[in-house]
Amino acid sequence: MNTTITKSAGMGAVINDGAVTFRVWAPNAKKVFVGGSFNNWSKNDIILEAENDGYWSVITDQASERDEYKFFIEYNGKILSRNDPYAFEVTNSNGNSIIRTLDFKWEDEDFKMPSWNELVIYELHVGTFNRSSPDAVGTFKDVIEKLDYLKNLGINCIELLPVAEFAGGISWGYNPAHPFAIEQDYGGPDGFAKLVNEAHKKGIAVIMDVVYNHFGPSDVDLWQFDGWSENDKGGIYFYNDHRSDTPWGDTRPDYGREEVRQYLRDNALMWIEKYHCDGLRMDATSYIRYEGGGLGYDTEIEEGNVLMRDINSEIREKYPHVLTIAEDLKGDSRVTDAVKDNGLAYGSQWDMNFVHPVREVIEDTHDDSRDLQKVVDALEFKYSNDAFSRIVYTESHDEVANGKARVPEEIQPGNAESDFAKKRAILGIVLTLTAPGIPMLFQGQEFIEDEYFQDTEGLDWEKEKKHKGIEKLIGDIIKLRTGESEGAKGLRSQHIEILHVNHDAKILAYNRFDANDPSEPVLVVLNFSNQEYENYSIGLNEKEPFHLRINAVSKIYDETFSELPVDRVEVVAENTDAKNWTGKINIPAYASLIFTKA
Repeated sequence: MNTTITKSAGMGAVINDGAVTFRVWAPNAKKVFVGGSFNNWSKNDIILEAENDGYWSVITDQASERDEYKFFIEYNGKILSRNDPYAFEVTNSNGNSIIRTLDFKWEDEDFKMPSWNELVIYELHVGTFNRSSPDAVGTFKDVIEKLDYLKNLGINCIELLPVAEFAGGISWGYNPAHPFAIEQDYGGPDGFAKLVNEAHKKGIAVIMDVVYNHFGPSDVDLWQFDGWSENDKGGIYFYNDHRSDTPWGDTRPDYGREEVRQYLRDNALMWIEKYHCDGLRMDATSYIRYEGGGLGYDTEIEEGNVLMRDINSEIREKYPHVLTIAEDLKGDSRVTDAVKDNGLAYGSQWDMNFVHPVREVIEDTHDDSRDLQKVVDALEFKYSNDAFSRIVYTESHDEVANGKARVPEEIQPGNAESDFAKKRAILGIVLTLTAPGIPMLFQGQEFIEDEYFQDTEGLDWEKEKKHKGIEKLIGDIIKLRTGESEGAKGLRSQHIEILHVNHDAKILAYNRFDANDPSEPVLVVLNFSNQEYENYSIGLNEKEPFHLRINAVSKIYDETFSELPVDRVEVVAENTDAKNWTGKINIPAYASLIFTKA
């Protein structure tokens, strides 16, 4: 009888039939051992056998689930203690690896991610979103407590800033020390899986922010992992020449090594297969594509393009519902173009051509100098001939930090709760939620949060109590956008028609419509000035009976807002904007008005 225990496939620590297979890539090691809580941390008891291409492995029945362990790598006469690059859990960022199988109890079999044209994404940072006390780091459990709030707001997708284990307990998360492990201070693997499970049960998708342009730089056991390096650089996982340099440290992964590309590919698939995530947002992809991030004259990193193209292609083939998003911010359609068109095949990308001009216009302190053409261009822009190949927003974690404030604070510094600041911030939100594209809000934006985003300060939920009316307004618009409220199918289409641009009066009107089903168009009228207008004329294509759905400056949302009555659009047979029909509308100062046929 053959009693040989067969090694399991896979990297890291793999449990099967009561035994554990350990496998690691260390091509320059002379010997590799594994030790842990199961053998008194012996550094020479369990030796791994050399496999092909620099891999080492062993199978043992001494180790079991939740045992702690490390690899001990012999190089040039020294023994190096290293955490498992594939560890699903670590005790802390500079602690030990933990053997895990990630066999969670899932209850989300019936969940299906909304179609991309129905998504409204809510970006949040676990550590600050809903702290249980000012001094306590937020956790996955704290986020779960707010899922009903988000559901009632109309949100159907949350995007989490990175949660891979990082140095310390307070961070934005863009300093991953252990890419496969989940931050213990947030709740570890079990806490994260529970958050995804609970979100799915409430119909909310989860997109995970991942960082593949650099690692660390702190507490990174990948650094000189098997002892070898050149130029005092990072060794096998990193470039060992000038290409290692990034704005976040000397730790750009070596995309030219097949093993490193495999490592990052395995990480991307982990979030989808092990944790049921519905999408990935990849951080600063321009620094995967270019040595200097694509700033000015720059050198392309072709193997970085290969990495992203291959990951996106595999995800599209295996999981077509999963949305991959690039934070590239170079306005380049290649990012979302198909592979056959020499593209990188991302599903969507954050759009610099929306956020920057829109913020510039609404933050301008003078009505006279507001350039509505910039808004028109932002509304009409698209990548890869697909409106949903872009994420549109006016606030994100980057846009409200690093010297930039929340939109209301930028509009009126020191008085972010003034009428001016609130109304113009709402103009930006309405543009976001009614523009072609996938809209995204940042935590607290719906209740006029005006503080800089800092990982040391929790979101101020007292403002939510103070601005419940504006929160209701944003929820009303979100529900029109997602289809939870009926009659606004045009918002979920590819199409927009600019009906009216008055550069003197600062009035902009546009029609969102579905060319294949024109039964539910949406008329949006925006006033970028502090002047109100009565019986204002806008050209219409036909005698369309538009009815008011949202008056964003109505007193029902904020008692300090406008008293000017706004009703349905009165249509008369007059020529305006080279059209045969004219809509007469009352337009309050800094108003955002949304009309539908139903």
